[in-house]
Amino acid sequence: MKKLLIGLLAVFAAGHVLADEVQVAVAANFAAPIEEIGKAFNKATGHLLKVSTGASGKFYAQIKNGAPFQVFLSADEDKPAQLEKDGLAVQGTRFTYAIGKLVLWSANPALVDLKGKVLESGQFHKIAVANPKTAPYGEAAIETLTALKLKNQLEPKFVMGENISQTYQFVASGNAEIGFIALSQITKDKKITGGSAWVVPETLYSPIKQDAVLLVNGKDSMAARQLLTYLKSEAALKVIRSYGYGVN
Repeated sequence: MKKLLIGLLAVFAAGHVLADEVQVAVAANFAAPIEEIGKAFNKATGHLLKVSTGASGKFYAQIKNGAPFQVFLSADEDKPAQLEKDGLAVQGTRFTYAIGKLVLWSANPALVDLKGKVLESGQFHKIAVANPKTAPYGEAAIETLTALKLKNQLEPKFVMGENISQTYQFVASGNAEIGFIALSQITKDKKITGGSAWVVPETLYSPIKQDAVLLVNGKDSMAARQLLTYLKSEAALKVIRSYGYGVN
């Protein structure tokens, strides 16, 4: 362990000498954690992260079409795995960096009860859901409503977000009274920061294993490889846990 730690420190120290920039495509739900991690990574290595956030499905399409990203932090495990099969990601570099959790949230502190019974009451006009075709959290929301046998009943009230960030904005702004978002978007230091929420039982949707992978554009980048190593460090894992994610 001591030799490994010394080796990692040597790698990071070398990064200061050859400071570089890493182009990172990041699932929208991970925007806040990657900002915090990026600052610590910069301090440790000298490298800068150039982060783009959005829907994982759109990033997958962009990478297939030649987008210059070097690292992909997806909101699922399927797209990074498919990029490996497509020859667009480096074999053996993929791993789960976070396990996401779904939450039903309202900016109104009195609207959502701790068991999500508000969904059955129908006492709201709009419910925000991320596009299930491009956003894994949207897919999880649809799975949840299907499991609860409420999908058909509530579908006319859907406000569809392009990604989980837009979905959050719909609820935060009041354009939708409630919505399914990532727990990380309303969590800091393991506490929900405002409004009212029901943390959806993980038995109601498929596990949201969020995988990272080194893309072929980053295979020769020491900075990109160091970022993936840093994401496995206890310093990074502490940040990830603080936003309500699970970790392996």
